[in-house]
Amino acid sequence: MLDRFRVRPEGPACSSAEICVADDKWGDQMSTERFPHPTLSRRNGALVVEEVALASIVERFGTPAYVYSKRAIVEAYQSYTRALAAIPHQICYALKANSNLGVIDILAREGAGFDIVSQGELMRVIAAGADPSKVIFSGVAKTAKEMDFALKQGIGCFIVESEPELERLQMVAKSIGRRAPITFRVNPDVDAKTHPYISTGLKGNKFGVAYNDAHRLYLRAAAMPNIEIIGIECHIGSQLMELSPYEEALVKLLELTDLLEKQGVHFEHIDLGGGLGINYANDDTVGLPAFAAMISKHLAGRKQTLFLEPGRSIVGNSGVLLTNVEYVKTGEAKNFCIVDAGMNDLLRPSLYAAHHEIVNVVEHPHISDAVFDIVGPVCESTCFLGKERVLRVQEGDTLAVLSAGAYGFVMASNYNTRVKPCEVMIDDKRATVIREREQIESLFSNEHRIRD
Repeated sequence: MLDRFRVRPEGPACSSAEICVADDKWGDQMSTERFPHPTLSRRNGALVVEEVALASIVERFGTPAYVYSKRAIVEAYQSYTRALAAIPHQICYALKANSNLGVIDILAREGAGFDIVSQGELMRVIAAGADPSKVIFSGVAKTAKEMDFALKQGIGCFIVESEPELERLQMVAKSIGRRAPITFRVNPDVDAKTHPYISTGLKGNKFGVAYNDAHRLYLRAAAMPNIEIIGIECHIGSQLMELSPYEEALVKLLELTDLLEKQGVHFEHIDLGGGLGINYANDDTVGLPAFAAMISKHLAGRKQTLFLEPGRSIVGNSGVLLTNVEYVKTGEAKNFCIVDAGMNDLLRPSLYAAHHEIVNVVEHPHISDAVFDIVGPVCESTCFLGKERVLRVQEGDTLAVLSAGAYGFVMASNYNTRVKPCEVMIDDKRATVIREREQIESLFSNEHRIRD
């Protein structure tokens, strides 16, 4: 379980040694309201995650707060393993989506490997007790220091994204007497049909090696004494909502695989990356059965293991961000619901114009609907969580920003000298703080004034 990640909660109801168990005052009358979160429901008008009322989380731990469902994370991971049961495979969770030690621990216990993009993320995997040999190391700017550290930890594979990186990795591996296991990230020049900021498989993107260069680079790598080729990989983007880009990329990857195999370059695995989209607001997503069927059709009879790197689709719909309504400000042109969470807590709406459903934690049937922009405290006009949302809301309410389990806390900042939220994991009837809320003093404790 999560006992070794238990830390002091923010609210007064729990001591440092306690696990908070939810009461059942919210009752059991279920609403017909539907949410993208598999473990989120409304009972007697109150939002509940698994068996814990979100209002009780606010009472104990305050706001802003990220709240995750362990059951939702496990079910999302297991949906991959069930869909791919007939295919030899390894799921490597993309740590950048949510890198809390509690989340890593849950997925490691399920058998996941991990896709990382920095030494810091590798150190998180190790700190959570997971196996470095099931780690694949992506990223376009790996330093010699990071390569050295990763080699000494015995990671499973480096995903090489340029020819200069290959040369540096050969040099580092030779200096410590190791062979570096690699795949190239091959850029297949496939349009993922997603937001341009999260599209990674076009020839104009910074990621990977060009498809037309990959053959030459694999042959060069095969001749390097401290490089061991073990796979081939592509990753075309994030929040993909169609199956056809995946199939187009896989077909191109397999054509290159077959050409190289004939020339003596052999692969243990084929990595199709990640990027499956999730339902943020009645979105039509790619179903895992259809995804698995497409992969099976193309990999049938092949000896290689399939690797996948899902992130958002594992944790995205496991989490909510809770935020308190500080003021309800009405005006001639706009109504504003001003909350205590801002773009520093959840950047996606400001960065991508991303949509998150936003609902009241406790219903108000006797309040009239009104249209609001939900805005935060950061001193920027771009500090908003949602625009033109219909809500029944009053000062002192708590709002839940849904589908916030991925790219939420990990992209949070201290802009305006604001502390980052706490993170809470729900496991059936208990709520455990898996990251304490920062203290303001800690934000400048390592800064120094200049004195005469």
